[in-house]
Amino acid sequence: MMRTRIGRLVAQAAAVVVLAGTAVLPAAAAAQAGPVGSTGSTGSTGPADIRAAIEAVPGLRIVEEKPAAPGFRFFVLTLHQPADHRHPEQGGFEQRLTLLHRGTDRPTVLYTSGYGLSTGQYRSEPAELVDGNQVSTEQRFFGTSRPEPADWNDLDIRQAAADHHHVIEALKAVYRAPWISTGGSKGGMTTVYHRRFYPRDVAGSIAYSAPNNIDDREDSAYLAFLRTVGTPECRTALQAAQRALLERRTALVARYQAWADARGDGFRLVGSADKAFEIAVLRAPFMFWQGRGQAACPAVPAPDASDDALYGWLSEVAQLPVYADSVANQFVPYFYQLGTQLGYFQVDTDHLADLVRYPGATEPRTFVPRDVPLHYRPQAMRDVDRWVRTHGEHLMFVNGAADPSVAEPFRLGDGSRDSCLYQVPGGTHAARIAQLPTADATAATATLRRWAGV
Repeated sequence: MMRTRIGRLVAQAAAVVVLAGTAVLPAAAAAQAGPVGSTGSTGSTGPADIRAAIEAVPGLRIVEEKPAAPGFRFFVLTLHQPADHRHPEQGGFEQRLTLLHRGTDRPTVLYTSGYGLSTGQYRSEPAELVDGNQVSTEQRFFGTSRPEPADWNDLDIRQAAADHHHVIEALKAVYRAPWISTGGSKGGMTTVYHRRFYPRDVAGSIAYSAPNNIDDREDSAYLAFLRTVGTPECRTALQAAQRALLERRTALVARYQAWADARGDGFRLVGSADKAFEIAVLRAPFMFWQGRGQAACPAVPAPDASDDALYGWLSEVAQLPVYADSVANQFVPYFYQLGTQLGYFQVDTDHLADLVRYPGATEPRTFVPRDVPLHYRPQAMRDVDRWVRTHGEHLMFVNGAADPSVAEPFRLGDGSRDSCLYQVPGGTHAARIAQLPTADATAATATLRRWAGV
């Protein structure tokens, strides 16, 4: 998930899940998106000058309008947000948004990756299915959507939910048809958290591949999943590749360091190239199953493979560039959230115990500067989980059956109303409605369209 400039927000998908193993979204964005203008509708509708209507919204600013496909208009925006919604008088920041305008008579989809914002044009799967507008948001503290100076206490799920509430409240003056919210991985989590605090903001929500780490200290579900997913032969091959990588770490780490040096990059945040390499190796099985699955097992290098083959495989599967400072520093807010509310899980190192040099290195603390305090608050995830089971309404969860990220998924309960949970057989972290069995895909699409009033 990397293209131009190391980590341009392709790494969001990789970095996020790679490093923390609990979440990602432009991954989901890319997998759940379609080409703009692919629905075949005839054109946008609404005010004669939609730009003027948008500019009239208090606190909203058009940064630029970009060319769009026929029937669409595309805007990059900012919306003024309080740094602390409880004390708006204490200053704020400009949250970046994009708006893909289809028509004011169409439903509007609120999409979030949970990270930074790409200003490229794409439509999420729900926006395609309802032929709607799409508002995409940048999460607070990511990209340019950051208070200055930043008080880390203002980065929590309730403040972010209030950001999304403000976005909807502001734009509902223009887009009055039903709203739907969606996101994948961390964006899916963010979608659920928003609904927890503002359950009436939207008519329905679709969360793709959203982890639900209720108990940060209890990781048995994740460990059991990784010990049983796929075939025994593939799991054995992955463990053998891990051992071979760590046994040859001297040569491979030197290559990793040389790569960083050639780009003027480094590993100050993580600590060293050696530590970053070890973390990547430990995360490799999780990332393999999350992004590739059983079909990629023949490509796992044998222990006697060349250094080139082993290094190339690890770099591709575990996305080695995301541990370097140029990318890792962009995701400090994510790891801060892991270490304070979202939680994380430990990886299995029993088969590598004699080769591990940095016990606990996969924890969020590794990726957050030491002068930023981390105090975990376990009640946050338990509260959201309880709400989904007892009061959640108009929620749809779409997961991949072979995705370790959802080893602990959101579950519906007796109090969940008009909600559903679907699973893509053999699916990865890029699960989407279109990949469901035909009957499930038909039912899920019908439910979404009913919520959206289409």
